Amino acid sequence: MSNRFLFAILPPNDDDAHALADRLGEDVPGLDVVAAEDDAAVRDLVARADAAFGWVPPEALPAAKNLRWLQSPFAAPFPGYYYEGLIEHPVVVTNARGIYSDHIAHHILMFMLALSRGLPYWMEAQRDRRWDQAARKRGYVNVVGSTVLIQGVGGIGAETARLCVALGATVVGIDPRPEHDFPGEIHAPSALDDLLPAADFVVTTAPHTPETEFMWNAERFRRMNPSAYFINIGRGMTTRLDDLTAVLAAGEIAGAGLDVFELEPLPSEHPLWTLENVLLTPHVAVADAEDIAERRYSLLADNARRFLAGEPLRNVVDKARWY
Repeated sequence: MSNRFLFAILPPNDDDAHALADRLGEDVPGLDVVAAEDDAAVRDLVARADAAFGWVPPEALPAAKNLRWLQSPFAAPFPGYYYEGLIEHPVVVTNARGIYSDHIAHHILMFMLALSRGLPYWMEAQRDRRWDQAARKRGYVNVVGSTVLIQGVGGIGAETARLCVALGATVVGIDPRPEHDFPGEIHAPSALDDLLPAADFVVTTAPHTPETEFMWNAERFRRMNPSAYFINIGRGMTTRLDDLTAVLAAGEIAGAGLDVFELEPLPSEHPLWTLENVLLTPHVAVADAEDIAERRYSLLADNARRFLAGEPLRNVVDKARWY
């Protein structure tokens, strides 16, 4: 009787599926790694697989009688990745959280420094070839001595906090289950509204879950200090764009830095494009990071070895909460 395990490479993922299958099969003896040729092959492969990398669509899940481990290629996957059948299935799901932390934290700091120093106004003057020392239309916020509220104290939030403290800021975390060292106080989500008025920067790195969907809305934005900046680099579906646009246009908060959006791509006619106190990037915080594929593979290979050895897997997901 063979003690080898069948490992399936399923769509979608960002890697060359066949190259990934070859490499994983060589690096982790004991695995027979097979890549699905197309969507039609997924059901057959899922029916035979002991473990998989990618996504199991709802129509293929009933055939997954042997599937015990599913590695998501993503830290916060697309809407619909977690569905009722997958949540109820005994398969253990792990994700890729932790591999993006430094890159995304740097993107957050880019937003913080650019907004607080008035970069959008200086760039506007530069494009106009205008020497205008009064171009900045919003007050300067010194990161030194500021308060940065970080909603989502995972790897990204913790690394962001470390960098903010190094710059002289005080950090406050919001998280229902913090798992990382954090150089400041961490509070339960129920404390968020009480803490918002004291923050100079509000940073959300939270995933899209049933609890976080559209949690950032008009009522919550209006609890913020009018001189504060809002930064969303987690998931677009946590934030109602119309509500954010309205408070920004009205000057009820100082500005925003956004890498993720309720609608992607953001429609060209959306008023956010033209607001002077907003910086937008098109979901690219890690798009050009050349080491992400290798980090993702290292996590996958390590978990594959753990799976074969019967050891605890890294980054196990609470499927009901989607993270």
